[in-house]
Amino acid sequence: MLERPGRWLVLLRAVLVLVGAVAVGFTDFPPSYRPWAWAVVGFFAAVTVFSGALSAIELGRIDRVRARVLLLALDAVAAIGFVAVFSYQSGEPWRALYLIPIAAAALRFGLVGGAVAGVVMTGATIAIDDLGPGLQWQTAFARVLVGMLAGLVVGRLRDTANAERGRAESRAAEAERLRDELGHRVDVLETANRCARALGSSLELDEAFGAFIRELRGLVPFERTAIVLVEDETATTMATAGRGAGEVFPPGNADPIQGSLLERVLDGKIVVRRDITKREYPADEQLLALGLRSELVTPLLLGARTIGMLSLSREQPDAFSEDEIELVALLGRLVATAVQNIRAYEAERRRVEELARLSQLRADFVSLVSHELRSPMAAVIGAARTLQDRWRMLSAAQRESFLALIGDETSRLAELVGDVLDTSRIEAGTFSYRFEEVDLGRVVDEAVETAVLAQQEVPVVASVVGRIPAIRGDRARLRQVLGNLIENAVKYSPEGGEVRISAAAANGAVRIAVRDAGPGIPPEQQTRIFEKFARAEVEGGSKPGSGLGLFIARSIAEAHGGSLDVSSGAEPGSTFTLTLPAGR
Repeated sequence: MLERPGRWLVLLRAVLVLVGAVAVGFTDFPPSYRPWAWAVVGFFAAVTVFSGALSAIELGRIDRVRARVLLLALDAVAAIGFVAVFSYQSGEPWRALYLIPIAAAALRFGLVGGAVAGVVMTGATIAIDDLGPGLQWQTAFARVLVGMLAGLVVGRLRDTANAERGRAESRAAEAERLRDELGHRVDVLETANRCARALGSSLELDEAFGAFIRELRGLVPFERTAIVLVEDETATTMATAGRGAGEVFPPGNADPIQGSLLERVLDGKIVVRRDITKREYPADEQLLALGLRSELVTPLLLGARTIGMLSLSREQPDAFSEDEIELVALLGRLVATAVQNIRAYEAERRRVEELARLSQLRADFVSLVSHELRSPMAAVIGAARTLQDRWRMLSAAQRESFLALIGDETSRLAELVGDVLDTSRIEAGTFSYRFEEVDLGRVVDEAVETAVLAQQEVPVVASVVGRIPAIRGDRARLRQVLGNLIENAVKYSPEGGEVRISAAAANGAVRIAVRDAGPGIPPEQQTRIFEKFARAEVEGGSKPGSGLGLFIARSIAEAHGGSLDVSSGAEPGSTFTLTLPAGR
């Protein structure tokens, strides 16, 4: 459509047509002028109708410019016609009509349009004067001067106004762009804050990470995400979600930082990996096996320190947009604080649980030791009192029996006190060893002979496979370890059950396995039984003991450069394996 000023010009032309018709009707023209006067009015009316028709038609930009030029030319012809038909009158004010096309051209096309229209219109009026009443150069010069000045001044003003309008529109567009950019950044910040608030909504890791994933998935879709933290010199996975979350680098997985992607992120810069098929890092093979092709990694920044990274992976290469990169980069800073709080809470909770567990173990130990001390002491006191009060009344065999009871219970007390003292020395680092060449085969035979002589209810069988090489160790301490293991095996085996001890050398090490016929040890307790004061909770209840034997045995094994482990499956029985390095 023509612009609104074009429609106003149609109305203005219609008014001028009426004014022109009235002027022609009331003017006393010479006979030869009147037909031409009405012809000019008719032409101007036709131009007005034509301009009205154009204003109702939708035109393109080029066609609109052409229409304006055409209407301007027609208006100029009409104005020249009015000037011509009134030229017989000297000083007639209708001569000033030549200024209207000049002003219109200047308003439409600026300085150039005003200048061109000024030249055309002033030239036309000079030609009319020359053909009509006669040319007066003084009047013609004034007319040319006024017409050109009008065109140039109006055109210049129009150009200046257009330039100012252009600058204003440019500033408005810039302001709108800045407003949109500011709004976008506010949206990004708000979405990042929502994710950070979701992660900080709980100090329980699973609950907090679940809420975080729900928010993150709606903002930045992904196939896999992970939060990896810096733990000393290792990259420890804190949480994962998406493809392979429980199989590939699951929570708790620890790998060296050196050579990993986390090492690159430690400088605090976001990493955009557009195609991981280049296999830059050890983890790329497993990610590619999951069907992932691109990865976006942002550091978790706590101040200026990087505490870890947040990674997002997708199955398409080059899948992350600039807006998503900006959002995830901002998210790294906001999430770091929540992650640090969760990590601190988890560490503090584990510390509290550990302290509570140790406190409970100590309480159990005090109760246990009190019970273990009370029973033999009561037996010793009772036997001693009986011997003291009824010595003469007892037979020699009875006196020997009471004295043997006192000896056995005193030995139990000595062993208990010895275990407590050994534990204290181990913790203090003062537990002494005398290393020499030790024949382990002979040590095994001695331990088995002692166990067989001490009881007859549970058979103890030993088998030595091949030649057992000598080792460098403390014979008495190793004898103590084997005695403890065999004693425990006998204690937990039912009457008639069998305890098997096997020894063999392989791959530069000597392995001695002690298998009992007891109920077995639940998997969740297989690590705890090697701790101080801990005893296995097995079917049929716990057996008497201080809960220190296995702790001392493992400490001795580790002091010899070896290990002590336990295995217990679905079948009854448990196997304790002592592994020691062979040779000198």
